[in-house]
Amino acid sequence: MFSFTKNIFFITLHPFTRVCVPTHAHFCAHNAIIIVKGNKMKVAIVKYNAGNIYSVIHALARLGVEPILTDDPALLASADKVLFPGQGEASNAMKYLREHKLDEMIRNLKQPLLGICIGQQLLCSHSEEGDVDCLGIFDTKVCKFMPERQEDKVPHMGWNTLRDTRSLLFKDFANEEYAYFVHSYYVPLCKETAAVTDYIQPFSSAMHRDNFYATQFHPEKSGSVGERILKNFLEI
Repeated sequence: MFSFTKNIFFITLHPFTRVCVPTHAHFCAHNAIIIVKGNKMKVAIVKYNAGNIYSVIHALARLGVEPILTDDPALLASADKVLFPGQGEASNAMKYLREHKLDEMIRNLKQPLLGICIGQQLLCSHSEEGDVDCLGIFDTKVCKFMPERQEDKVPHMGWNTLRDTRSLLFKDFANEEYAYFVHSYYVPLCKETAAVTDYIQPFSSAMHRDNFYATQFHPEKSGSVGERILKNFLEI
């Protein structure tokens, strides 16, 4: 369905996406082509008992994408791209995912999925937060930060650097970029580490295995760096 406001076309791809295409702006139009190329990309966000999801929706809107927010396994499984963001407590989040049969659905996805913040942690095998078994996509545990010096504050909050980046999320990135973090638990370095950040000790600030991507930081709060990461994900 098409609608028109001033110089902007809104292309509604019900029930998943709406893309804005300013008639005078080649940059935005180019982004829209990326989003809808082929047979109309469908973007979905996993709805569960975790906060901060709406900031991800707003970040995608700035890229011209209006995703569906749902806990319906069938709708999520039919999407072209799935985002799994959130802030919350691991054991409560896993309880919700299991009760709504989202745990097996996520494990069985073949399309690209991006976990954000607790989404990255829940993709691991076990979390010390609530001593809970998680989804097991990444075969590593989630640990609590233990301050070693008086100046070490938990949670780790604020801007920090990303180094040793690899994976398509960081296409065309410089050696070091800054991203925004808020977390008290971390994933140690492992074979799936796709970016490294130092706070108390080095940890996995991003991860990648097959079609599963994840960031401990918040791309939706990381300015132009985060916008590029979301755009790279949508182009995978």
